[in-house]
Formats: sequence, C-alpha cells, structure tokens
Amino acid sequence: MIQKELIIIGGGPSGLCAAKMAAESGIDVLLIERSPKLGGQLVKQTHKFFGSKNQYAKMRGYDIAKKLINDLEGLNHLEIKTDTTVVGLYPDYVVTTLYEDVYTKYQAKAIIVATGASEKFLAFENNDLPGIYGAGAIQTLMNLYGVLPGQEVVMVGSGNIGLIVSYQLMQAGVKVKAIVEAAKTIGGYKVHASKMRRLGVPILTQTTVKKAIGKDHLEAVELVKLNDQWQEIAGSEEIVKLDALCISVGLSPMHQLLSMIGAQVKFVNELGGFVPVIDYHHQTTIKNVFSCGDAVGIEEASSAMMEGYLTGLYVAKCLGYEHKEQEELTKLYESQLDLLRDGPFGIKTKVGLKKLREELPNA
Repeated sequence: MIQKELIIIGGGPSGLCAAKMAAESGIDVLLIERSPKLGGQLVKQTHKFFGSKNQYAKMRGYDIAKKLINDLEGLNHLEIKTDTTVVGLYPDYVVTTLYEDVYTKYQAKAIIVATGASEKFLAFENNDLPGIYGAGAIQTLMNLYGVLPGQEVVMVGSGNIGLIVSYQLMQAGVKVKAIVEAAKTIGGYKVHASKMRRLGVPILTQTTVKKAIGKDHLEAVELVKLNDQWQEIAGSEEIVKLDALCISVGLSPMHQLLSMIGAQVKFVNELGGFVPVIDYHHQTTIKNVFSCGDAVGIEEASSAMMEGYLTGLYVAKCLGYEHKEQEELTKLYESQLDLLRDGPFGIKTKVGLKKLREELPNA
C-alpha cells in the first residue's frame, strides 16, 4: 500500500486550489482526477467571470483553469494522477483507484473530497430520445470538441448555466427557440437574461416540457404551462419543432464517497441536495476527512476556488504544517468567500450552511 500525507479527490477548481495551498505548505499531496484533463467544469466555460481580481474576474473559465494548473507546476510535494477513478474510500483512510484496469491502494493521513456535482435531469415522456442533452454535455461538445448539438434548440432552465449556454449556442450559430422555466421567475443573473431577450429569445416562465416527440431522434417537444401549484394547465400545450433539447435544471452534490466512508450527510435543499456535514474548517464528521467546492453545496466556481484555497490551508494546520503566509491568506480567502456570499444569490447558501451546521455540537 502506498502512503501519502494528503490525498485530494477531484481536480476541478476547488481541488486544484486546495492542492496548491497544501503542497506549498510542505505536505506530501496526491491529487487524483478521473478525467484526462485537470480543471473540471472550467475547461469548457468560455464566458468571463464576475467578481474581484482575487476571484479571477474578467477571465474566461478555460483561462482560469490554465492559470490554476500552471500554479501547480514546480511544486515538489505534489503528485498528480489523471484518468484515474477513485472507486473506494474506507474508514482506515484507504483510497482505492482504478487506472487502465489496474487497482491501486493508497493510505493517507488526511483526505479532501472535492468531487464536485452531477447534473440533475427532468422526468417527462420520451426523455431518453437522442438529441436530449444536459448543459454540461453541450458545453463539452461545443467548447472542447467543436461539435454542434443541433440547429434548433430549446433550453430548459433559466439559471446562470442555462442562460450562459444558451448564449454560447447562439454564438455558435444555433437557433435558440425558447428558454423554458418552470418557476415564476428567472433563476439566473438579470444581465444574462437581458442579453438573451435582446437577441430575441423568449423566456417562458411557469412552463415545462410535457413530452419529447420523435421516433429515432428528437423532432419536437410539447410544452405546457403550469399554475401556481406547479400543475399542468389543460389546453395550454404547444408543440415546438427542434432537433436538440438542453436540460439545465440544477446540480446535485456528489457525496457518495463521503457516504461510503461513513461521514454524516444531510439533505439541505438550499445547497442542492444531500451534502456532508462540515464544520467551519470544512472537516466532515470524520476526523481528517475534509470536503469543499460543489460537493458541499452548489455555488459559483469562484466560491469553489476560495473554498479550495481555504481547505488546503485548514488541512495544513491540522497536519502540523503552516503555509508561509498562513494567516494572511486565510484572512484573504475567508473575506473573499464572505464577499461572494453577500450578494442576493448568496443568501440561499448562507441559509443552507446554517441548517447544515445545526448538526454540529458547537455550532
């Protein structure tokens, strides 16, 4: 069995930032990522970020990914394994990985789970027809491989991801026929919604997909209006012809490895679903097992990065190490995270974290 001081599971924005802080503190770090490339969702994001300089404002997602990856170059205490899947996490701090049909066992003094989130889907008739995608799949097709998902698309979901991907589709020459939202109000930033409306794309609130239509592939969808009780309004059905449907109805934190090791999880709607119970230093209910990023609550990538930096610093102190700028950086990233959560979209996260930490004895 291979011994490591710290194993970080997940090479997205949160995991990369945690690895930087921990390795710079002198910890022997192994960073494991199941994809061929590091960067997580950032590598497929072509839009510019909001926020401050410390939050990488005015940089595009894929450029932020390059920067975070470059920040790890030359760190002597860091080993990176890509294309490697963590298939097991056990109470004796053993991590089992699979790479090219070979299983390897590692044992760590501390573990950071930064596995991110998976896309939620929507239940409707024929939702398995070819031509129905998640927003992440469409970003992968277009922004990584240069492949259009279709020529005429309806977007389901008006959160920031739905609005941003709709704009990216239009930039690629795809006609977005409508953005459909089941709620009464638009879920994303007004600046994104206003941009789509200026481009002539209708945003249909209190509307959802009733069924997909087609034999071998998607040819049309049937939309239906919803009342205030989220029930279908008879007679409001409308058929829209298209060749692609994009589902962007939210993300679910990936807590499964933490559940496997026995960490306590709790369903918190404001955080996206089941999430691990963590303290103010991102430690789970199991000593020396930490979590950060979308795995502990769905937020913007900027928040995931700040959480990653902080968790790397918290773990360093926990293991008896200290970054040469431990106090200054901890204060900086804590203030940046507070700043990100002070906006209107941060209220939900604050409520969720308060509910989550009710489980802690000293909360």
